[in-house]
Amino acid sequence: MTRKKKKLKDPYSRREAAKYKHPIASREFILDVLEDSKGPLSATALHRALDISTDKAENALKRRLVAMERDGQIIRNRQNHYLPVAKVNLVRGRVMGHTNGFGFLIPDEGGPDLFLSPHEMRSLMHGDRVVVRPTGNSKDDKPQGKLVEIIKRHNKQIVGRYYQESGIGFVVPDDKRLGQDVMIPDGSAGKAVNGQFVVAAIVEPPNRSRQAIGKVIEVLGDHLAPGMEIDVAIRSYDIPHRWPEEVLREAAQYRKSTIKQQLGQRKDLRTLNFVTIDSSDAQDFDDAVYCEPRENGWRLWVAIADVSHYVQMDSALDLEARKRGTSVYFPERVVPMLPERLSNGLCSLKPDTDRLCMVCEMFVSRDGVLKRYSFYDAVMRSAARLTYEEVQKILYDRDKKMRKRFSHVRPDLEHLQGAFRALRKQRKKRGAIDFDTQESFFEFDEHKKIKAIVPQQRFQAHMIIEECMISANIAAARFISKRKLPTLYRVHDG
Repeated sequence: MTRKKKKLKDPYSRREAAKYKHPIASREFILDVLEDSKGPLSATALHRALDISTDKAENALKRRLVAMERDGQIIRNRQNHYLPVAKVNLVRGRVMGHTNGFGFLIPDEGGPDLFLSPHEMRSLMHGDRVVVRPTGNSKDDKPQGKLVEIIKRHNKQIVGRYYQESGIGFVVPDDKRLGQDVMIPDGSAGKAVNGQFVVAAIVEPPNRSRQAIGKVIEVLGDHLAPGMEIDVAIRSYDIPHRWPEEVLREAAQYRKSTIKQQLGQRKDLRTLNFVTIDSSDAQDFDDAVYCEPRENGWRLWVAIADVSHYVQMDSALDLEARKRGTSVYFPERVVPMLPERLSNGLCSLKPDTDRLCMVCEMFVSRDGVLKRYSFYDAVMRSAARLTYEEVQKILYDRDKKMRKRFSHVRPDLEHLQGAFRALRKQRKKRGAIDFDTQESFFEFDEHKKIKAIVPQQRFQAHMIIEECMISANIAAARFISKRKLPTLYRVHDG
């Protein structure tokens, strides 16, 4: 009598059932089955091992196997049988190209990089994700590898200069790590002129017998055109700089009337003389401060623009902001995280304008100890837009002209200065390190070329704002910790 084979059980079946209407075997379970088998398994053998019998389940498994191949977890041999990458001494990772034509594989799982010869790099470009077989060490004792499979191509387009020689067009990439020119067939150069910077889409990736083939999709301009370096950098690093129509429509629905509708639902702080203090070239003002003296210390308010009121969870604005991650600052140019209607408009704390904000209100004792705090939504109106230089002249240089010009906020600035001195004294008492570094500032001529690099002066006014922000961050950390909310902390051990 033959013993019936024991049915395998997926330890992650509950998780898969919670995620999918028609759950399939988990990735972990599929890898376990492949690793426990005596050799590579065909699709039919996998169906039997996973007890799959319906067309719907077979199609679901096929999609999962494709995804696992794409992520470099499994691979197919010449017989079209599946096996785990780890079982056959293969290494998956990302290609890092070198200007001299060779490259390296940076393994996903850590460990030493694998040298890829120029011959191996002929079908690869910097950033590609691949599977490589280690082949021992090279003559200079470097671990090296041989390409087995390309999991995912990294470069959908490249930026570089277009040339045409002997009737053959090609683009020389600005990023020298790409290692090879991109060929541009007749009729695919658009309006590009010899020597111009262009963006070329990769139509066909490179292989062992030929270079990549591309098509010019954008002409940026001449090599020495003003601001060309920025245009090239934006596209070379794939920085999103065009707004989808849906995002612009969503941003356009918000108007000043939105703020009026919120007045009855928020704390009204428009009578307090909040000020913004930023660099002279700042375009958007996202935080403001105000301070009042009390018998035993100061009440300190730190307000930030309430972006979350306009950017709702999973909205088009939210999804685009996640994709961008941050605003990217170039000399004399910004690629914002949010459309300018919000970043430079409703979410910028401009003077003499009502704005929605989130406030941290704190009580600081005479000896600089943060005693109490609260957070709430509010409406504020900035009384002045100040620069660090102007605050320095008002508080420390005692400049008569500047003190007269900002006489309506001068007393509030002096209160802020008092709270700053107490907070800074207390922080030094705690043993805080002050990293007083020297930053540089680029000066440009009328052609947007660098004219000079000059040291940027650091004022006491910089430190006032820094101390206010540190206090607000400490209050936020205490608030979150007290309520045991999950978050990330920046901790300085020692």
